Amino acid sequence: MTDDLAHPRRNTSGLTRDIEILELLGGAEATGAGGLGVMRIAQLTGRDKAVISRSLATLSDAGLLDRDPATLNYRLGSRIFALAARTLESTLVAESRPHLRRIARSTRETTHLCVLRGGNVLTVQSELSPHEVRTVGWEGVITAAWRTPSGRVLISDWDRASLAAWYDEHGQDRPVVGPVDPAMAASGFHVLDSPPTEKAIVSSFETLLEEIERIRRRGFATLDEELERGVVGASAPVFDFSGRIVAAINVSAPKARIGGQLGKLGEYVALASRELSEHLGAPAKLT
Repeated sequence: MTDDLAHPRRNTSGLTRDIEILELLGGAEATGAGGLGVMRIAQLTGRDKAVISRSLATLSDAGLLDRDPATLNYRLGSRIFALAARTLESTLVAESRPHLRRIARSTRETTHLCVLRGGNVLTVQSELSPHEVRTVGWEGVITAAWRTPSGRVLISDWDRASLAAWYDEHGQDRPVVGPVDPAMAASGFHVLDSPPTEKAIVSSFETLLEEIERIRRRGFATLDEELERGVVGASAPVFDFSGRIVAAINVSAPKARIGGQLGKLGEYVALASRELSEHLGAPAKLT
């Protein structure tokens, strides 16, 4: 018996043709033109227009493609991006875990991996400090981005117009969205409703821009009792293979223990974030 008969190959020709369409619609011509029409896709694939039309309709019904009602061109759909985002985030969590453990062991302080959710920061992974007195794990907690170093790091590669639109919508968001876990409250967790005047890094759009410039220059952001009394922290960006900031690593600690070494902590977190970015395939010029 031959290998082909022993292990019959599944008929994947239809899937292969659909993948070819998706790749075309993710290419330079399609993204530059805002999509491609049936005729153009048929020309590029060398396939019959009617067959292409049926494939496009099937992919559109599945949410993998969107069709512009004015031009009738097809483009990649929101479901593609949602699936990609979930895949990226699960990969981030898995790949970052040993890095976070190493940082927590080296600094002996609580370490977090954070991502952006609109105007908020979501902590998706935490490694706790071995100290009895320590900051808490924030996994699942959503915090206003403008109040945290991680949030400001996560938007530090945006242009001025994007920052302005984001700040107009989110610059006054509440510090914590949703209820705090009772275990966190029992541990003494208490978020300030507003930062003390002398601690506020961001009080206006102009001060946000100043902070963004500092982050770009130094490679990290710091927090000094701005969100919680007695707590300091440092955050640095994590880049993916495309050079985009996709997460932030944050280390937080009691101020009494970090003392005047917050800048050194920031430099260390920036170095650790670069190592994770390199692991994710970030361009060398960013790391």
